[in-house]
Amino acid sequence: MEPEDADTFWRWNNDPDVVHWLQADYPESLAATRRRFADLKPNSYSHALFAIETITGGKLIGCTTLRDATPETARAELDIYIGEKDQWGSGYGTDALRTVCRYGFDAMRLHSIALWVVAENEAAIHVYQKVGFRVDGRHRDAHRGVGRWHDLILMSLLEGELT
Repeated sequence: MEPEDADTFWRWNNDPDVVHWLQADYPESLAATRRRFADLKPNSYSHALFAIETITGGKLIGCTTLRDATPETARAELDIYIGEKDQWGSGYGTDALRTVCRYGFDAMRLHSIALWVVAENEAAIHVYQKVGFRVDGRHRDAHRGVGRWHDLILMSLLEGELT
């Protein structure tokens, strides 16, 4: 990720369709987003942030993160989203998911990668299962959506299970 990506992220984070299933943060001004991006910390074992770009043209379309990793547990949590709506369903999310998981297992020497997904987000669950993630459990009414609460599903992938 680069500081000049701030404007794109600000646009995505202010699009109700893009953030529909994401944890809601307080609104952030464009200036605050630019400051945050100017101060991005370098990737480390505990927090690795990657841009998702198109193959042709290298256009920024999303991001993925492996976070909260520790060598003692060899486990990390994964976040991913495609912010450019015209790229939804194009396969970039699946490819990025496989790539970041392969990086986590090979380069970071992780044993387990976990994620949380809103139970009604069937498209995301389908992609996660396609690359080998399995359902571990359910956290009831853990995500506040617009007007109501939703269950969260915990999914994980162990090294050797990536398909």
